[in-house]
Amino acid sequence: MNGFFIGAGVILCLLMLLALYRTVVGPTIIDRMMGATVIGTKTTILLVIIGTIYGRVEMFVDIALAYAMLNFIVTIAASRYFTHHKNITGAGFGVFGRVPKRRPKK
Repeated sequence: MNGFFIGAGVILCLLMLLALYRTVVGPTIIDRMMGATVIGTKTTILLVIIGTIYGRVEMFVDIALAYAMLNFIVTIAASRYFTHHKNITGAGFGVFGRVPKRRPKK
């Protein structure tokens, strides 16, 4: 039975790599936020799977719940920040040092 849980954990890690790609390359800030949220959700599930493998589900469920609440609060805070600042396009949030081009002054 542990083999099943280890396989599920490996598959979750591979799916988290896809979400990491969306977080890094996402064209808009909303795509990046969604990618980070998906990573947080999959990490919560992975913690419960690890608890099942070690036979200490009660301890890992508490950690997973705390992590899920933190992920939820950070997502709400980031959403409110970007809603109030109205800058939800990709401009200004470059990845790997890409800086948006400035228009020349007239």
